Amino acid sequence: MTQHRIPLAGVIGHPIAHSKSPQLHGHWLKKYGLAGHYVPMDVAPDDLGVVLRSLPKAGFVGANVTVPHKETALRLADFVSKRAKLIGAANTLFFGEDGKIYADNTDGYGFMQNLRDGAPDWSPSDGPAVVFGAGGASRAVLQGLLEAGVPKIMLTNRTQARADQLKEEFGDRITVVDWIQAGNVIEEAELVVNTTSLGMQGQPELRVPLDGLQPGAVVTDLVYAPLKTKLLQTAEDAGCTTVDGLGMLLYQAVPGFERWFGTRPEVTDDLRAAVLG
Repeated sequence: MTQHRIPLAGVIGHPIAHSKSPQLHGHWLKKYGLAGHYVPMDVAPDDLGVVLRSLPKAGFVGANVTVPHKETALRLADFVSKRAKLIGAANTLFFGEDGKIYADNTDGYGFMQNLRDGAPDWSPSDGPAVVFGAGGASRAVLQGLLEAGVPKIMLTNRTQARADQLKEEFGDRITVVDWIQAGNVIEEAELVVNTTSLGMQGQPELRVPLDGLQPGAVVTDLVYAPLKTKLLQTAEDAGCTTVDGLGMLLYQAVPGFERWFGTRPEVTDDLRAAVLG
């Protein structure tokens, strides 16, 4: 009689105590009555390679990777998805039966699902998007928006060289706008996205003038602590549709969970409450 192993997965970061992923996956495992465990793993950068190679031997079917390991995990993987390659980072790993590491990035997917859920009337063809920030999260957002068919993205970042670099990689539908001009281009935007940490608890506020926001535009902030940032509050007051950042975290977890545990989970209000709790 063969004993089936209980599938294990987890999240690898350094530090990791702040991660919401264990609550998220734990909620789904319990809700669907599945055998399986999801654990937080604090792994120092120098140990990542050794840990990843040993996890399949310990019964792990995959893992999430977070700061500071996303780029390194991509380099260590045996196989890399097209979107992970474009984003330049991995957030979801699958381990083959042969111990091979498959790297994917579901952040762009999570961003787009959250946007469609929170702003069902928005369509990629509505018009230009403005994106604040040119870090790792911005790359995932650009990948998602371009793949969906947004015609033009105005990208602005405090350090312009980083935005220029992204234009070079992602192509002609991206226009780089000087950070000082960010407030002016908002007027023509159908969608405004903050991918920076500005406005997060303990971080400086986003100081872009927002009086150009058009009623009916969609505004989303990747920051979810606080859930309603000053950007979202201002946008709401201006008659915009607002989408908070928590859903991106929830939706990006769906493909990994389905692959590891064999059930496609749903993003619900119960889940939001469990993760915020």
